[in-house]
Amino acid sequence: MAGADVLRRGNLLPHTAALVGRHAELTEVKGLFGTGRMVTVTGVGGVGKTRVALEAARELEDRFPDGAWVVPLSGLREGSLVGHAIARALRIVDQTARPRLDVLADHLSRRRLLLVLDTCEHLRAACAGVAEVLLNAAPGLCVLTTSRQALGVHGEHVLELAPLETPDLEAAPADTAARPPAVALFEERAASATGGFAVGDDNWRTVVRLCRRLEGIPLALELAAGQLRRFSLDQLSDGLDDRFEMLVDGAAAASDGASRHDALRTTVGWSHELCTRQERLLWARLSVFAGDFDQRAVEHVCGDGVLPADRVSLTLAGLVDKSILSRAGDGVNARYRLLDTLREYGAEWLDELGERQSVRERHRDWYLRLVRQWEREWFGAEQEEIFRRMLGEHANVSAALDYCLGTPSETQTGLWMAGALCFYWVGCGFLAEGRYWLDRALAVDAGPTPIRAKALWVNGYIAIKQGETGAATELLEAGRAEAERTGDPVASANAVHRLGCVALVTDDHERAATLFKDALAAYDSLGELDTSVIMARAEYAMTVAFQGDLPSAVELCEEVRAICEEHGERWVRAYALYVLAFAAWTGGRAEEATRLARACVNISRTFHDLVCAVLGIELLALFRAAGGRPGDAAAMQGAAARIWRTVGLPLFGSAYFNAPHSEGEQRARQALGDETYERLFEQGTALGLDEAVAFAMGERPDSLPLAAASERRR
Repeated sequence: MAGADVLRRGNLLPHTAALVGRHAELTEVKGLFGTGRMVTVTGVGGVGKTRVALEAARELEDRFPDGAWVVPLSGLREGSLVGHAIARALRIVDQTARPRLDVLADHLSRRRLLLVLDTCEHLRAACAGVAEVLLNAAPGLCVLTTSRQALGVHGEHVLELAPLETPDLEAAPADTAARPPAVALFEERAASATGGFAVGDDNWRTVVRLCRRLEGIPLALELAAGQLRRFSLDQLSDGLDDRFEMLVDGAAAASDGASRHDALRTTVGWSHELCTRQERLLWARLSVFAGDFDQRAVEHVCGDGVLPADRVSLTLAGLVDKSILSRAGDGVNARYRLLDTLREYGAEWLDELGERQSVRERHRDWYLRLVRQWEREWFGAEQEEIFRRMLGEHANVSAALDYCLGTPSETQTGLWMAGALCFYWVGCGFLAEGRYWLDRALAVDAGPTPIRAKALWVNGYIAIKQGETGAATELLEAGRAEAERTGDPVASANAVHRLGCVALVTDDHERAATLFKDALAAYDSLGELDTSVIMARAEYAMTVAFQGDLPSAVELCEEVRAICEEHGERWVRAYALYVLAFAAWTGGRAEEATRLARACVNISRTFHDLVCAVLGIELLALFRAAGGRPGDAAAMQGAAARIWRTVGLPLFGSAYFNAPHSEGEQRARQALGDETYERLFEQGTALGLDEAVAFAMGERPDSLPLAAASERRR
């Protein structure tokens, strides 16, 4: 579960393959961090920058109490999203409108943490700017980056990674422990590919000649080793020799005299030639994906008459077998990835084929189709699965959005897509990123359309959640006007509904009730029943409750709960449970109130909805205070205060939403005294969201020993 802060000690994955022959470089990286706080590992493509950085991070991790965190940037195409990518990797869910760098600086300022920014060269200026700001703001932060070029940050140490050491051709065969790194790597990868390859006296010279031909570049060695599945060692060596001779002759004949003798490119090119026609075509088309992808996406994006969808599975397997693709998982859950260098090569061939535009359009179409499907099915039993899948496709959906908004003829599609992702931006804790895409989409496509009307009200809804009611009102009024101009009653009803939300959180309950009733009447007349409609009912119930009519509020929320249970909807159900918990508490049913509030928090954490989660925690703090555990209440209120900082204005600045907090604080202060209350409150602010939720849910009763000790003394 994502949280409002760094939740565990890093996100480093277990070893997938041993790192061979880089002991000196790892020692140097660790030594450089002894004299500075930023190290960049540079080198040519395929030299192993990422693997060295990840292994160095593993060996350095124990120096950092808050862990080592890797941020993969190869699939990112927009420098302004670097901060968002870091926040996602660190599991930081901050739903405010603050700039991402401010959010990151705040979260990292008190932490001792290693941040690994992997593959920065295509976003060099953005990565340099982010690194400089964060290093200045967080004295306990160290940054390790990989890039083909140094970032140019003040105080940056640079380690240029050289190819692996290769022996002389006349060198005597070495035993296993003393083999030069290039030979050792080739042997290990060849053994993995064939199940039985070993270097001995009979093949030593051939292996050495091959390693020297490949200039000790790890990726070249691995690609060559993978070919031993289909060639003997001698055939492999002869094939590479022929390839090199052809390129060297061509370079000698070139008018500019430039050498084209590039070991990695030669090996990649030969691997490309050894692929079948369909494998080469698929390799090129796969270059449009950002990050990893599944087979269904490949079938739709890459399949056509030349590469039929029913041949994709076999063709993918061929590329995995040739070490072009990596695969994680099995069956329908398998995910594939192209290494950056191989993606670049594929992209060049895609350009040669003249297919870049058409394949990117198909990539866009596939993710547009998924977003359309997920938006339609969000109101139902598949919400958690949709959330999980959308998280996995985040990079590719972002790439599709970026393509649309960067292509003049596609901006309407991008605007539609940004608005259709409302369920993700609002329901799954990505308010800030949603605001980024919607602001950008609205800026590039200003024509009056129903699509624009929806984008405006969705952006206004996000602004409410971020506590920016002024900006929200402006966006929502614009959305309502746009809906009326373009004749879109659904968008108009949604805009009116969210204007009711503005009135609700600003304590104008009479206006809120009028707007909610108007919106609900419009939804009913249009035959609408979706997440927006039942959310409007739950929010109207809050308004009724705050106006003092708890029985009517309970009746409304029971209707909402019944609809949610009928359709399998969970996200809105959490808000209904919040109101029902408040009503049960007011009616003197403390045990029922606690059960309902915990169910509210449990659902909210599933979807990373901090607003509903923290409202539920505030209720549970009140229940603890009234139940004879004021120390727990004080600490929980401290934890809630920290979460509110990641949401926006605490309790929306509303006296009514604040009422449970005020009563809980009054009870806790009276029982503990001001000094003890403040101390326990401060202790609670040290909890991240996971810990705060676990404590509120009673899952970790000993999470706060200071609070427990205080209450034992009572």
